[in-house]
Amino acid sequence: MTSLENSIIRLLKRRPFYGHFILNLRRKTVSSSHAAGVTISDGIPTLSINPALFGEMPHSHQEALLEHLVKHLLHLHPLRRKSRNSHDWDICCDLAINTTIEGLPDTALLPEIYCQEPGLAAEEYYDLLSTPFRTGNLEGNGYGDGEQEEHGAIGEGNSQLKNAETMDDHELWSNSDSTPLKLAEEMLRSITRDALHGSDGEMPDDLRTVVQGILQPSPIPWRQILRQFVATAGRVGKLATWKRENRRFSHTTPGVRRKRRLNLLVGIDVSDSTNITEMREAFATELMQIARGRDAHITTVYANSRIQKIEAFKGTPQVLERFDGGGFTDLRPLFEYAKTVHPLPAAVIYLTDGIGPAPEEMEFPTMWVLTTEGEKPVPWGVELRLGV
Repeated sequence: MTSLENSIIRLLKRRPFYGHFILNLRRKTVSSSHAAGVTISDGIPTLSINPALFGEMPHSHQEALLEHLVKHLLHLHPLRRKSRNSHDWDICCDLAINTTIEGLPDTALLPEIYCQEPGLAAEEYYDLLSTPFRTGNLEGNGYGDGEQEEHGAIGEGNSQLKNAETMDDHELWSNSDSTPLKLAEEMLRSITRDALHGSDGEMPDDLRTVVQGILQPSPIPWRQILRQFVATAGRVGKLATWKRENRRFSHTTPGVRRKRRLNLLVGIDVSDSTNITEMREAFATELMQIARGRDAHITTVYANSRIQKIEAFKGTPQVLERFDGGGFTDLRPLFEYAKTVHPLPAAVIYLTDGIGPAPEEMEFPTMWVLTTEGEKPVPWGVELRLGV
């Protein structure tokens, strides 16, 4: 058993919410200079681990680091940077969460180091401590080293942040730029629900406000969430080609072109729970708009315990069909079929009540479009409630 798994087990016993949250993240092994880091990569919350560095840490530091990473995601720090200086923003994000974490290493950044009070948001620390670059007289080839004030936040704050380092890998946060904020919120809302369910509703007191905020119903229509998910799926999977040179590196590096057609696989649960005309019409209409708005090939699969019918989704008005195949609902046949499709689908969208067995893991980005009373069947994938 690895150091990470042992650390998660200890969290499940001591602080179950954090343990269950970590279990719901996609994992990736890396060889970076940091023991761990989190980001939202291609729309999916991802935990990156350097096993060697993580294993060298004391147990208390491992658990504190994992709690630190969870709080970065819950506060959506990777997506709130906007046009701010990335280094200073990274430091201020650590300042905003570290005071509530026990067991941190002595090198962890705390507000008191910068003579600041605890409990502020990352944006507030940034406004207090970060200094904009000065342009000077604009002569020469670049910016000068304009003299800093001897006192006050402008001079001292900037010089202190300049030498500070985060305890986790924040370079990964650049991967979050391709994910719309509202889609990220929807994904984290789903993971948070699963973590609360796994911990029997136990919630750390210092997270109560932020968790309650995440669990509020999405303020934007379900159609926008669906479109953002499809748009994100369309950005995944670039193809290298030597026919088009990379402009930066000339002949030494292949160019990049995107796949011309977006292949989507849409599953329709044929059980009674989804046989609601208004719901199916709304879902079909939105799929039609997506197909019209971009070069998308949408394959529709009707299934319960087995696949009933497979057809290409047409860019004309229609109502998704109903098939009575008998038997129980099994969500696995659709994903087994997805593995045989060529080219492989960029994403899977499944309209279902979620009640039935599903694969333990899946490599395809997946959106569970659930009925009002539906249940997300597995931790992975994005949950979307179809409100019509």
